[in-house]
Amino acid sequence: MTSASTPSTPKGERRRNELIDAAAALLAEGGFEAVRHRAVSERAGLPLASTTYYFDSLDDLVSAAVERHSRNELAEWADWLDELAARQRGVDTLVELVLDILLGRPPQDGTPDMDAVLLRYERLVATGRRPYLRPLMTTLAAELEELLLRFFERSGMPVQPDRLKQLIALVDGAVVNALVEVNPDPRAAARRMLRAALQE
Repeated sequence: MTSASTPSTPKGERRRNELIDAAAALLAEGGFEAVRHRAVSERAGLPLASTTYYFDSLDDLVSAAVERHSRNELAEWADWLDELAARQRGVDTLVELVLDILLGRPPQDGTPDMDAVLLRYERLVATGRRPYLRPLMTTLAAELEELLLRFFERSGMPVQPDRLKQLIALVDGAVVNALVEVNPDPRAAARRMLRAALQE
């Protein structure tokens, strides 16, 4: 008998991937609450029963969605980093690029991209209530930190891993505090804190 999470045919693998892509898109659009069996199957254009056939549980499906969305982001930034010239960069440029990686690139009109920011922090906070996500989130965090370490090195400002963790925590704190403001601009808050820290 085939395991729910290990399709044994190319067609099964394709369908499972279609469901993961649909779940990842719903996660990006509406957060964790948007990832439901029926919503995922409808987005993928597949029968409702396919979600329970290819995934052992809703938790399994959510984990796959988080991993797909996060790894797509990491792959995009890794490709960008591979093409990035190694040269000295000013603090302001460094700050903006680090915030792009941590918070997502802002829209071209300059308005805060709250959806991308909220999704990142929802993933972090939700892990506290979803212990099954902890191993995955720990792995993804380590990969993100490795990418950022490479970025700082290529920009002429290498940092130690512990220092990088401090900088990320500083950004996280600034963002969370900014989210409670009447007109939140978490990127601006994080920018101020990160720039001050890098200028020390």
